[in-house]
Amino acid sequence: MDTADALLGPFEGFHLAQVNIGRLVAPLDDPAIEDFTKNLSRVNDQGRAMPGFVWLLEGTDPELGATDIAWPGDPEMFVNLTVWESVGALRDFAFSGEHRALLTRRKEFFQKLPEAFATLWWIPAGTRPTVQDAHDRLARFREHGATPHAFSFQRLFAPEG
Repeated sequence: MDTADALLGPFEGFHLAQVNIGRLVAPLDDPAIEDFTKNLSRVNDQGRAMPGFVWLLEGTDPELGATDIAWPGDPEMFVNLTVWESVGALRDFAFSGEHRALLTRRKEFFQKLPEAFATLWWIPAGTRPTVQDAHDRLARFREHGATPHAFSFQRLFAPEG
């Protein structure tokens, strides 16, 4: 196994948190984004069924994921926050199946953001990140780029400690 494969994990005592954010191009009930809204629950269910899935941030309506949870400083920004056993488990879900199909259509559903909209970081197994944790990690990633504190699929780090 080479170093890159080793970083796909899992790592004993750690799980991987990921956040991605976005601002929709239209309101949730607008037909322009119907393909997104009608598939959100099903894709989230597929994620929950994937090997290595641990947790998904959810709002009050399971059909709409966390769309009613405010992003700090920008209540119109949607947040997707999940926890996985490893980078490999997240990668296997994110870049395959229906999630991948919707991901390739992101520009149809979400406005282009001027800064990074996603990051990854390690957390102690058994803990759950908050939306504020995710906000702080993404801010750090935007300011410093990939570090052990917050990174991306393009530059992975092992957990510290």
